[in-house]
Amino acid sequence: MRISGGKAKGIQLSVSKAAGLRPATEANRERLFSSLGDFINQSRTLDLFAGTGSYGLEALSRGASSVHFVEKNQRVVSALKENLLKVCKSAGLMNSAGAVSSRDAIDFLKKPTPQPFDLVFLDPPYLDFPKLAEKVFSLLISNHFVHRESLLVHEAPGEERTNFPNWIQIRTLGKPKRGAPVFRLFQPDL
Repeated sequence: MRISGGKAKGIQLSVSKAAGLRPATEANRERLFSSLGDFINQSRTLDLFAGTGSYGLEALSRGASSVHFVEKNQRVVSALKENLLKVCKSAGLMNSAGAVSSRDAIDFLKKPTPQPFDLVFLDPPYLDFPKLAEKVFSLLISNHFVHRESLLVHEAPGEERTNFPNWIQIRTLGKPKRGAPVFRLFQPDL
């Protein structure tokens, strides 16, 4: 797996063998980032349920000003930190452009943030997320992780529910069919 575009294009990413990890494919990331275009430039980005961090690392390579990664699996966090250093070096960024929180995403969201994010990647475990979805979407707003112009990118199976209080779905990338991942783009209704 490698970075598909931007200053760190071609950098090979280490992938942990942790159970349940399903890294975003290069083709899927390329399709998503082509659709996001200039929205990435200088964005403060949050990568929740980060796993390998491929979405946030891709954002750094393509011009995000900073990315905060949240991942609770310690084995995965080690590989993520290694990948972050490689991408920052290749893209000519300070290591401080990325931060990694090794903790549960729900616990992370329970404490209000001092500054909201412009872009949020939400790629949770498919099996666990339906019961957590409402809480995650709610905490993002109630604890000020997003502002009126923020964009949330949610990767999920095509059959997953798509309506959440105080969020407007503005676009879907991919065909919503059973078992196939799609990207749903949301903005907060503030």
